[in-house]
Amino acid sequence: MGKGLVATAVTTIQAPRERVWGALIDPEQIKQYMFGANVISEWRVGSPIVWRGEWKGKPYEDRGEVLRIDRNERLEYSHWSPKAGSGGGGEGGDAIGRHNVTIELSGEGDSTRVLLSQDNNPTEDARTHSEQNWNAMLGALKKHLES
Repeated sequence: MGKGLVATAVTTIQAPRERVWGALIDPEQIKQYMFGANVISEWRVGSPIVWRGEWKGKPYEDRGEVLRIDRNERLEYSHWSPKAGSGGGGEGGDAIGRHNVTIELSGEGDSTRVLLSQDNNPTEDARTHSEQNWNAMLGALKKHLES
């Protein structure tokens, strides 16, 4: 991290870390709490991640790469959205809008604290917008796992 402004979101979920971890990497569960996104990844360091879905009536395909994975403790990945008309995304795409996302799990027993951070927000408004989106996602994750 250390690039741009960092957005953060945090919640505590009444579920063991193993269950929260499973929800972070299981495509069927991700779709339930991450705005309906279809996610494809092997969840190994270096493997690509693709998020596909529809946002505000428009289809999107975001990309990233798994940077670090410590089972039941920490997940780090890069994320970027290809710009319209840029000829697609991928590693060769426009670096503006690239972020590293870190999700850290802590806690014992049936209570897990989830701390999420996203770097490289270019402005305070962008950071605020990212924090609102991540807090909504974590709220949906909490609801998904506690219901």
